[in-house]
Amino acid sequence: MKKLIAVAAMLMFSLNALALDLGSAKAQGLVGEQRDGLLGVVKTPASAEVKSLVASINKKRKAKFAATAGKTGGTVAQVAARFATLAQQKTAAGHYVQDSSGKWVKK
Repeated sequence: MKKLIAVAAMLMFSLNALALDLGSAKAQGLVGEQRDGLLGVVKTPASAEVKSLVASINKKRKAKFAATAGKTGGTVAQVAARFATLAQQKTAAGHYVQDSSGKWVKK
């Protein structure tokens, strides 16, 4: 029984280690910052894991944009545009951002 628990624990740890997070997805060039404040898929076709990560992050961002717009009296589009500018400025060198024409470029 102890061996079974130990194997299960190791398996769970190794699966978590393989889970994709935003930092590693950006570092691998899989995702980047779009001009609209949302995260986008850079390399297509994207895996289910990348698609899930992007959807999860964008859902949180949209909720934050709406909450901030409600607090400030601005529109969601204004908040998203400001966030996009800041996110692109803070993007690390070598990571992807969308240029003004919508193309992915390395910063």
